[in-house]
Amino acid sequence: MMAGLLLALLGGLLEVCSGVSANRGGYPSFTDEIPFKITWPGAEFTLPTSGALYSEEDFVIMTTTEKEKYKCLLPSLTAGEEDDEKEYGGPSPGELLEPLFKRSSCSYRIESYWTYEVCHGKHVRQYHEEKETSQKISVQEYFLGNMAQKSHSAETDQAEKTDSVKPSETKVPTKNLEGQLTPYYSVEMGNGTPCLLKQDQPRSTAVLYVCHPEAKHEILSVAEVTTCEYEVVVLTPLLCAHPKYRFKSSPVNAIFCQALAGSPLRPQRLAQLDKEQEEQLKPPFGATSEPREEETSAVREEAFTSTHKPMTVGGQSQVTVGTTHISRLTDEQLIKEFLSGSYCLHGGVGWWKYEFCYGRHVHQYHEDKEQGKNIVVVGNWNADEHLDWAKKNVARSLQLREDGVQKVKLVSHFYGHGDVCDLTGKPRQVIVKLKCKESESPHAVTVYMLEPQTCQYVLGVESPVICRILDTADEYGLLSLSS
Repeated sequence: MMAGLLLALLGGLLEVCSGVSANRGGYPSFTDEIPFKITWPGAEFTLPTSGALYSEEDFVIMTTTEKEKYKCLLPSLTAGEEDDEKEYGGPSPGELLEPLFKRSSCSYRIESYWTYEVCHGKHVRQYHEEKETSQKISVQEYFLGNMAQKSHSAETDQAEKTDSVKPSETKVPTKNLEGQLTPYYSVEMGNGTPCLLKQDQPRSTAVLYVCHPEAKHEILSVAEVTTCEYEVVVLTPLLCAHPKYRFKSSPVNAIFCQALAGSPLRPQRLAQLDKEQEEQLKPPFGATSEPREEETSAVREEAFTSTHKPMTVGGQSQVTVGTTHISRLTDEQLIKEFLSGSYCLHGGVGWWKYEFCYGRHVHQYHEDKEQGKNIVVVGNWNADEHLDWAKKNVARSLQLREDGVQKVKLVSHFYGHGDVCDLTGKPRQVIVKLKCKESESPHAVTVYMLEPQTCQYVLGVESPVICRILDTADEYGLLSLSS
């Protein structure tokens, strides 16, 4: 097994001469959740005393196409599971999630057309709001499951029953998330909207809760696993109190290959490949970055970083939340520069990125090292055109708080006269929705774009910064500096 695994890792660089011995302890079936790394130590090498265990009998002899020979020691994969054997007498996973279910909180995931709403312990909803016309909003929605109609899944019930049993006797379900075998707690919801493709059978959803210490109950993914049966993955810190649901970082298991019979420390072809890759990563001639001149004013320093905040899932930084962080500026400076259009907000995590400059424009762009920056003008600001639009549409949405005070919920602005759309032959246009979004990070900004109709867009901008100026909106949704 391990000899075959070693061949896969080397990608054809080495070929087996003779397999002297394979690990006698036995290995689990091959999966990509177990990472390996081949190292090439010198002659004066001693095996590590911690982590994976090694035996002098567990090795293979490998030979390269250049007849270079190496003795490769294989690790045992039995180490690192001690935490699973420890007794746990704390709350069950269901009890740990109970505060989330009781406080009637909801999480949202916005995709290109649909918005997904998970109201924890209550329902899962998929909906789309059409463009506002004559102060009316057309909502297309499907309930993917309701908690009141269906409780925990069979595997969840079994987990609940066995929480008091020895951990070694309890099997927690796992799922491959971002290349990491991840434990989860499943809550199933049924009796959703009838599905036409399944003879009006109700839709159902399994909500998989996954431990993430820095999460705020974000929806990681939504998938339709079979027709009208869905799976939603939610990141939550609440489960991390249970040792069986914590992420266990997968240690990289080292395979030590020592040169034999006068062979070089590392295979020549591997050294050549590394050198070629290093050359490819070098910047082109003349493109070396020069030190940036220090600005005398903090206002002129870069205020918006275009990098997105990575959220580590299973030890890998692969889940990206499209949030831009504002730095350096004070709130007053930031608001002034934002409203003047001199500082623009950026967002987007895919091929296209988005630039919003208040009172100026909305751009969609892609940056390429060879071809430069490709910009599509989605919309340009014209005050008169916005006023005409605002007289026919809802430019300022209000809400009544529990204390009886009326507050502005969001404002909508019209940006027209963008680049002509090839599909419609008309200029692109966009409705920009500015919304207050409370966050522990006072300078976080989330920017996303939807395209409900061809070349007619909705740009969402949410930030705690907007909370400071939202109540200054007039009847046309126009903002100003608060007094």
